[in-house]
Amino acid sequence: MSPAIRSDATRTILALNSGSSSLKFGLYRIWPSKTEMLVSGEAEAIGEPDATFHVIDAQGRPLQSEAIPIDNQGDVVARIGKFLVDGKFPIAAAVGHRVVHGGPTLLQHCLIDDAVVSQLEKAIPFAPLHIPSALAVIRFARANFHNCPQVACFDTSFHADLPDVASTLPIPKELRSRGIRRYGFHGLSCESIVRQLKADLPERLIIAHLGNGASVTAVQSGKSVDTSMGLTPTGGVIMGTRTGDLDPGVLVYLIREKKLDVTELEELVDHRSGLLGISGFDSDMRRLHEVALSNDDARLAIEMFCYSVRKQIAAMIAVLGGVDMVVFTGGIGENDEVARAMICEGLSWAGIGQAETRSWTGRDSVPDSKVSVLTSQEDEQIARHAWALQAHRDG
Repeated sequence: MSPAIRSDATRTILALNSGSSSLKFGLYRIWPSKTEMLVSGEAEAIGEPDATFHVIDAQGRPLQSEAIPIDNQGDVVARIGKFLVDGKFPIAAAVGHRVVHGGPTLLQHCLIDDAVVSQLEKAIPFAPLHIPSALAVIRFARANFHNCPQVACFDTSFHADLPDVASTLPIPKELRSRGIRRYGFHGLSCESIVRQLKADLPERLIIAHLGNGASVTAVQSGKSVDTSMGLTPTGGVIMGTRTGDLDPGVLVYLIREKKLDVTELEELVDHRSGLLGISGFDSDMRRLHEVALSNDDARLAIEMFCYSVRKQIAAMIAVLGGVDMVVFTGGIGENDEVARAMICEGLSWAGIGQAETRSWTGRDSVPDSKVSVLTSQEDEQIARHAWALQAHRDG
């Protein structure tokens, strides 16, 4: 099924946000000052026996939910197209894609053509967990929605102008000249937080995006000035299955003494470490909380995660010369009040209080506190960038 999306609904944008085994989508209507979500959904466990596809409307009411065989991202793209056509939803003017890393040559959101696809293929070594799935979705979308401009929205764009002191890695210059630098990630999430704060945007903001992937970013006057992730999304704080920052000597030791090859090292640092590696059984904070009272390893994993994030927040306070607001976002950041409280414990010297143990819905700044919780709106941010670029193209 190859539904043709005509460019006759200039304010309607389809956003696609791909993961290694999932694909989220949202259909949005865009105006310069506001965004309306028409429908959204997600396919999960792509390629697995327990794959699911579910869709909700703008009020969060389920429109479709089923467990079905989904072999690859192409199946999902085709299913999304069919759902939109069958549901008689407005025709989209563009399709926007989240791309985690564009390598050293693609640092700004852009329209996708063959040259951009070629550059993304060359950038795969920078994010081998993420770019192949994004490329697959882009190829399927270009084939299925063939009358529609495609737009790449990069997580690295928000950090593209990091100062040299933050972006430069302490390695020889000839290696740095090949694009080996600190890039930073979760940029679309950070952009969405800055946009949501609008007139309330503080001078010194710290964004803690905490999910299976996690990072902490220092924002000065709306601009990223430092961030915890580096060349790849593996660096920084402890994550679900990723190590975060690790003494490079550990890798040298494993190569020399344990004879691990590149594939084994990549598997170790990206898939077998972090909360999973520490606990020995799970990377999901919800399940770790369930057994923490009786399982020492689960409790240690939670404590190490919170300790890691707390240290990065303290480091970003030093970068900014103080802090006016800390925003928690992402699955853990938005929903895990215990983790938030543990992270903020010990930061009272910076005016960060303990009131965040309460639950929030949406944006809710606690009185006399510098802590807020905001929902990450990556898909909406993708839609806004795609709308702007296709509108500029069409003059």
